[in-house]
Amino acid sequence: MRAFQPPITLKAAIAAFAVMVLFALSLTAASQTAFAQQGAEQNALQSNPTGGEVPGQSLGASSDADMWRAVRGGVQGTVSIPDEQAGVLVQSGGDIWRAIRNGPISNYSAYAIFAIIALLALFFLMRGRMRVSKGMSGRTITRFRYYERMGHWTVAISFILLSLTGLNILFGRYVILPVVGPEIFAQVTLAGKFIHNYVAFAFAVGLVWIFIHWVPHNIPTLTDVKWALKGGGIIVPSVHPDAYKFNAGQKVIFWLTILGGVSVVMSGWALLFPFTTSMFAKTFAFVNAVIGTSLPETLTPMQEQQFAQAWHTIMSVFLICVILAHIYIGSLGMEGAFAAMGSGKVDINWAREHHNLWVEEEERKAAAGRSSAFDKGSAAPPGAAQVPAE
Repeated sequence: MRAFQPPITLKAAIAAFAVMVLFALSLTAASQTAFAQQGAEQNALQSNPTGGEVPGQSLGASSDADMWRAVRGGVQGTVSIPDEQAGVLVQSGGDIWRAIRNGPISNYSAYAIFAIIALLALFFLMRGRMRVSKGMSGRTITRFRYYERMGHWTVAISFILLSLTGLNILFGRYVILPVVGPEIFAQVTLAGKFIHNYVAFAFAVGLVWIFIHWVPHNIPTLTDVKWALKGGGIIVPSVHPDAYKFNAGQKVIFWLTILGGVSVVMSGWALLFPFTTSMFAKTFAFVNAVIGTSLPETLTPMQEQQFAQAWHTIMSVFLICVILAHIYIGSLGMEGAFAAMGSGKVDINWAREHHNLWVEEEERKAAAGRSSAFDKGSAAPPGAAQVPAE
């Protein structure tokens, strides 16, 4: 039988009550702390909604080597504006283009121009001026009609202007700028830019003009091979190989001018109207198909411009070298040659030495009473009708 247990004392009840009060107070404090922390987090979230991260799950200051390597390589991104080129953040090809343009292209262009001038000067010192062996007779034959000379001088004058303004763009900052200063150089270069852009159209028209009138006379023949094998009579003064209206050397100049001129005009068109052509991608595709190379067939608009600029410079400098040789032989290098494009008439002795087969053709025309290159008083064959030149 269990012993009788007395009821809870007042002291024990007070202790239990105190414990319950302390427990309640601790719960209240804990809840207040939790609410305070939650409020602080909400305030922090309101002041910094992304929690310190870059919106859109971007990396921000974090580095992604692969991504930046692609950007540096010129990867094309997407943009919402019409200019799709804005999707390229870094156009790495520009560094390569600038290094080539300011390095090898500029350097070798200068070397080529100085080399051709030096070679012509050396040739003149060794050979001297090519004289007419029998001297001038005083009688003339019409070498070029007015419309032929007009085409020639259209090409010549426009080419000189294009060459000077183009060389200023290539070398002006190194040669002219230190001499005249930035203000004058800026004005000269700006004027040269407009001259270059507009005179280019006259050059193109002149090319078409001379091509139409002279291409029948510039088809290569076996006579040209014989002329070349004899050195064109340039090396040995007493040798005068046969030639028609244009000899082999002149035919080479003609075709280099036409083909090189067309190439310069086409690349110049791409520069004058940028981002409107894809001629280099198409050209590379054609070359790949013909000779099996692996040139790039997909080019960005900016790469097209870079190729056009580099090619335009290379071909222009090449033409400058060709035309310098042409200017030399047509003026200082050969007696009586300039008159062909000056007055259009040359001495009959000069014509017979350098273009004897052409003179014979004109003599046959005159003998048959047809219009020929002979003027009144010229040395037409006996009995030939003297027909004035047209």
